[in-house]
This record gives sequence, structure tokens and C-alpha cells, in this order.
Amino acid sequence: MAQERPPRPRLTQPLRQAWGQVVRTARRTTADGLVVGTSGNVSARIGDTVLVTPSGVPYDRLGPRDAVAVDLDGAQVLGTLEPTSELPMHLAVYRATDARAIVHTHAVHATAVSTLVDELPAIHYMTGALGGPVRVADYALYGTDALAELLIEALRDRSGALLRNHGTVVYGATLDQAYDRTAQLEWLCQVWLAASAVPGRSPALIPPDELERAAAKLRGYGQPG
Repeated sequence: MAQERPPRPRLTQPLRQAWGQVVRTARRTTADGLVVGTSGNVSARIGDTVLVTPSGVPYDRLGPRDAVAVDLDGAQVLGTLEPTSELPMHLAVYRATDARAIVHTHAVHATAVSTLVDELPAIHYMTGALGGPVRVADYALYGTDALAELLIEALRDRSGALLRNHGTVVYGATLDQAYDRTAQLEWLCQVWLAASAVPGRSPALIPPDELERAAAKLRGYGQPG
């Protein structure tokens, strides 16, 4: 007689809505060319539960029944699919910051920059939206605690970082904010690469005091409420 499977954990309405946002955000990363195939991953924190994209499943195949969630210790509390291999990195960010959403990509320009410098300099005032010049975390094997530890150091006082020879990790208060910051980081890297490629010239950079003024102004940017 076949052994019965344990009952499937209940997908509450708040978790269902959050999972839908995770899937839509993950699909945006492929549609906008920030990842190829199933590279990269997305997560959102609801209380002490973290919804995260599964490992190796194309985003266009994900539906409500494919929801995957873990607690902050990494124990799976929802779903049968394996969580992303980068789960240690996501959990480390949630434990160390006030993040409520994380987007990890292998964006082309950002990954290229990660191989060239230790820090993306202040090439544009939008650098202030990420907290300042974006640090590059030293290389470590993907999916490891070592990589997670290096990332947390690079994220100190920042909301985004580059991973050496790997890609980007950006967090925010919402998935929309995390995604917008990710797209902005990729654009900043593209601008820096274009300016740095001009023979005999070095890009002008924004001084720290001016960058802080821009960052303060950006914090109040947009419509009230």
C-alpha cells in the first residue's frame, strides 16, 4: 500500500497574493533581459515567512500550486518544489536588513562591471538611490554560506551590491522597489562601461557630499502617500 503524502500546507490569501507578485517580478527579469533561462531568483518576506522562486523551473510555468516558502531558518513550510539554490543569500539579507523583497539577477552590464572593479563609482546621482557607490562582493561559489557572508558585508549601508563574476543582489521594501533598483543598477553599470570605454578619458564622478544631497532628495521623490 502506497504511503500517503502529508497534507499540503495551506496557501493563505496574503501568501497567494505575495506569491503572484513574486512570479510576476521573476517574469519581468527575463522579459527585460536581466536573466537568461532560470538564472537569478526573487523572494518576498511576509512576517517570518519567505516566499522564494524554486530551483530550475522556468518562470512562465509557475502557478499558485507551485508556491514555495521557508521560515527564516530555511525550513520549508510551503510547497514541494526545491527552493532556489541561492536561499542562503536571501535569508542572510532578510536577517541582516529590513528587506521585504529581494531580486537577484545575472544582468549583463552589471556582471561585466563586477569583473573589473571593487566598487561601481558614483557615475550618476541615481547611485544615491542605492545608498552610495555599489560594492562588489568577492567571489564565492553560488549557493554557499560563504557567498552570503560576503554579500552582507558588501551591502553594509547599501540596498544593492554586485557579486564578483556573478551578478546583482538588490533589496527593497516592496518587490516593485527591489525590481526598480535592480534595473537602475544595471543602467548605472551600462553608463559606467560606456564612459570608461572612451580612450584617453576617465569619467567624471559625483563628489560624496553632492551624492549625499542627491540621495536625500531622492528619498522624498515621487507622489506623496
